[in-house]
Amino acid sequence: MSRRCDLTGKGVQSGNLVSHSNHKTRRRFLPNLCQVTLQSDVLKRSVRMRISANALKSVDHRGGLDAFLVKARDEELAPRALILKRLIAKAKAEAAAEAPAAA
Repeated sequence: MSRRCDLTGKGVQSGNLVSHSNHKTRRRFLPNLCQVTLQSDVLKRSVRMRISANALKSVDHRGGLDAFLVKARDEELAPRALILKRLIAKAKAEAAAEAPAAA
C-alpha cells in the first residue's frame, strides 16, 4: 500500500538527517496517514479513506467532505478524490434539476 493521502495526494518526501557533527545521511519523511470514514451528505453514504491528519483538519475546517471537495481545485486533489468530487457535483446537479419540478 502506498504512503499517499487519498484526498490531497501528499506523499513521502526525502531529506537529510543531520547529526550533531553535521554529518548528513538520507532519510524519509512519511505523511501522518489516518484510516477514517467520512460521511458524504450529498451522496448519502460513508466513504472510507486513508488521509493525512492535515487533510482531516482541513475537511473539518471547511465543513465536511462535500464542502472540502467542492471548494478544492482539481490540481490539488488525488485521483480518488477527483472521482468523488465529480460524483458529488453530478448528484447536486440532479437534485437541483428535481427541486423545481417538485415545487
